Amino acid sequence: MFPLGTFLVNMVGCLVIGYLMQLSESRGVLQSEGRLFVFVGLLGGFTTFSSFGMETFQLIRDGEFVFATLNAVGQVVVGLTLVWLGVVVARLIHGG
Repeated sequence: MFPLGTFLVNMVGCLVIGYLMQLSESRGVLQSEGRLFVFVGLLGGFTTFSSFGMETFQLIRDGEFVFATLNAVGQVVVGLTLVWLGVVVARLIHGG
């Protein structure tokens, strides 16, 4: 079965980090310590890379190669797309 929960949490985290990254760079919303706390601490704890790795491994072990591939490729491609989208949304809303 496809690990939808982990996928969705990671994608929300990607969108939020892209948005906050743009605000941080263009508006100085977060300085270095605050940025580390939010990006690595809060969002790093919210997203679940270790769960992603474990679930993908389990799918491979269980012979679910299509789901494993969809999960691995989807998380990277959709995740990067959502980081970019977060940056775009922040630029549209806040300028910069």
